[in-house]
Amino acid sequence: MTLPSSLTGEKAVLRLEFDGPLAVLTMDSAPMNLFDLAMWDAWEDAVGRLTARPPRALLVRAEGRVVSAGVDVSVFAGLAPEDAASFWRAKLGITQALEALPCPVVFAAHSLTLTAAFELALACDLVVATPQARFGLVERKIGFTPAMGGTQRLAQRAGPSRARELVMTGDLYRGTVLADWGVVNALFPPASFDADARAYAMRLATGPTRAHEATKGIVRRCLTGGVPAADTALPDVAAEVAATADHRHAVAAFLADGPEHTAEYLGR
Repeated sequence: MTLPSSLTGEKAVLRLEFDGPLAVLTMDSAPMNLFDLAMWDAWEDAVGRLTARPPRALLVRAEGRVVSAGVDVSVFAGLAPEDAASFWRAKLGITQALEALPCPVVFAAHSLTLTAAFELALACDLVVATPQARFGLVERKIGFTPAMGGTQRLAQRAGPSRARELVMTGDLYRGTVLADWGVVNALFPPASFDADARAYAMRLATGPTRAHEATKGIVRRCLTGGVPAADTALPDVAAEVAATADHRHAVAAFLADGPEHTAEYLGR
């Protein structure tokens, strides 16, 4: 069952819905899903709700011809230099909150995905795309630099040289290229993209939720403190997962039916 949750009044530019254990966050602001103040406010509200009550997985997607054409340039025209630091600190906070969710987060890009949307995609655990989807951090066109954390997260995924290339050139890159770089995790054909992306996310939502949370935590510790930091934390993390009902149930099912068992994970 899908339960809609309006985030911006009568016509939501961003919809938060629930399909059983899977939360689905959909940008729907025709024609370009631009990041104007209303879209950013909706995102801040959405990640606040998801932080307060995390789902078992989250799928981020978009309606329309494009995923997003990026930031509404009028935002830059109306932003005083003395207000820029606090403004972008708040927007970076949205990226950080999305990244900090304890559940698996999947970003689905069916077409053009620019600037703020691409930066949010890079904060997600996994990115799926069509081969023809195009991605870009094109802030150079207005003499700017990505300010929602995209540069450093791209460097983390694809390496610093690739990050400098993409940001400094402002070029657009196909989903196939970013898959080769390790930024896109899976490519799905356009005709079945929505169904494939939802199935991909639903598989995570019906998986061992606490184990997924542990995996995210260990990866985060490795990225911030290296392998030694992850190693230090791992025994306690593993002990916490060992105490979960899903782990105990799955072990029993494995012993009874083998690795292809069909035990249901309940997220506990």
